[in-house]
Amino acid sequence: MSKPKYKSQFERNVAASLSKLKVKFGYETRKFPFVQPSKKRNYTPDFELLETGLFVECKGKLTKEERDKLIWVRETYPELPFVILFMRGRNPIRKGSKTSYLQWGADNNFECYDWERGGIPAERLKKKNV
Repeated sequence: MSKPKYKSQFERNVAASLSKLKVKFGYETRKFPFVQPSKKRNYTPDFELLETGLFVECKGKLTKEERDKLIWVRETYPELPFVILFMRGRNPIRKGSKTSYLQWGADNNFECYDWERGGIPAERLKKKNV
């Protein structure tokens, strides 16, 4: 049986303490499905390009909560014309991940751009959204 891979130092410390006390335990042995209650929330895009109707969401950091919110907004407003502009699109979505912000966006069918690589193309900024 292999040693569990704990997600934090705190979990390692608790496991060590339990072991020292000779308490039998399992790590992440069971899952309990649940439904997150719906919440009434608002989404406020960072920029609205007034001549084209395009919304621009600027993201320096893309947390799990932000990723979920972007997906929920798109599901709620599938026709909303918006793009995501990442400050550093090559950043991994979390430590140790091979998935970058840009790759996450592409995998989830978002139109995304990287500020460090030139940002949103000028022609996209002027393209009228219908």
